[in-house]
Amino acid sequence: MFRKLYDWVMALARSRRAPAALAAVSFAESSFFPIPPDVMLGPMVLARRDKAFVYAGICTIASVLGGLLGYAIGVYLQPVGLFILKVFGHPEGQAEFQHWFDQWGLWVILVKGATPIPYKLVTITAGFARFDLFTFIWASVLTRGLRFFAVAAVLKYLGPAMLQEFERRLNLYSIILLLLIVGGFVALKVFM
Repeated sequence: MFRKLYDWVMALARSRRAPAALAAVSFAESSFFPIPPDVMLGPMVLARRDKAFVYAGICTIASVLGGLLGYAIGVYLQPVGLFILKVFGHPEGQAEFQHWFDQWGLWVILVKGATPIPYKLVTITAGFARFDLFTFIWASVLTRGLRFFAVAAVLKYLGPAMLQEFERRLNLYSIILLLLIVGGFVALKVFM
């Protein structure tokens, strides 16, 4: 089962539609979509290492543009924003994140934008908080770019050896990845 899924993802990563799909996922993830663009970025870089930084640039630009949609949801569509926060396990998210922005301001974007924490939580609540838009944009470009270019660089230079090992033990690593994802969601529910 995992082999077929893996082969399908790698084939998609090599296709000519891959950059557009990567842009769409990166855009949507920053405002409402639950799957991070890394699930496409990784296979795409492994399939075409010569385009690693092009793909990281696509992720960065689309993610920041999607972040602007998330920001607009927070400013103009608060009921939608509250619903998205609730779906992602933060029913009281507006007050929680407003407190974070009041206390930490720019650091919320700089720290959370570079981590795997769902970026949509930052973008929507930045809109709720009416955080300075110019600062939001440059901080988003910096942190999202740092994240995606770091992933692309690691996979570009260390990817072939990692890919060989991964393909050799695909089932084991797929189960470990699945456990980490489930464990991450459980940890978010328990600790956040």
